[in-house]
Amino acid sequence: MSDFICRFGPQDPTFEEQHGDVAISAVIAGSFHYRCESGRALLHPGSFLLGNAGTCFECGHDHGSGDRCIAFHFSGELFEEIAASAAGSHRYRFAAPMLPARADLTTLLVEIETLAADDSRMAAEDFCLRLAETVLEKTSDGRGRDTAPTTSERRRIGNALRHIETHADQPLDLATLAGIACMSKYHFLRSFRRVVGSTPYQYLLGLRLRRAAVNLAVTTTPVADVAYAAGFGDLSTFNHRFRANFGYSPSQFRRSRSN
Repeated sequence: MSDFICRFGPQDPTFEEQHGDVAISAVIAGSFHYRCESGRALLHPGSFLLGNAGTCFECGHDHGSGDRCIAFHFSGELFEEIAASAAGSHRYRFAAPMLPARADLTTLLVEIETLAADDSRMAAEDFCLRLAETVLEKTSDGRGRDTAPTTSERRRIGNALRHIETHADQPLDLATLAGIACMSKYHFLRSFRRVVGSTPYQYLLGLRLRRAAVNLAVTTTPVADVAYAAGFGDLSTFNHRFRANFGYSPSQFRRSRSN
């Protein structure tokens, strides 16, 4: 993931470049022309630039200067695994240069712009995989097929759930949890969501928030200590997540429980 700011304008020449990996880039500000093997497009805020690995492309600004994109790059092996599930084929390639701005992608774009405010690597990994999955589903008209979890998958996810429960106050990441479940990261994310009904990060966040809320209600432990004991890396993230979930700040929640 990278935050890319371009300051080129109409006076600057265009150069042919190459996508090393599969690229999905959210356009945050500005507009520009994009040409690649799958066609030409005018990229605009809210749209997604799409690039297949190993293909050449050009970007140009002939009507204004500058743009900002938040780009996500996926290795061929990982993208093939996601495509097999979300698009129905591990050989899937983008047939269009972009995914235009649309109402059903608004929440996704908000998550992209606020992702940097979350200090959790697990949150970032979780989101990147969901982003690729969502874009693939939109561009392939949902041709992928999701099957019911097997008994083996449920057992493996159960092992990961027990690990999360025991180590919720410690830093966790998808690679560790996937290793416990003996799955690839994407297979783990997909299986976890089918078995539990949420992503691993959403489940972990909910568990941490519930534990913090109980601690606030039954003790006089300082709010900062409650946040760190629950596994949050900083107080501001904890306050934001707590208010979004419970509708109160941690201090307000504690006062409401003492009345």
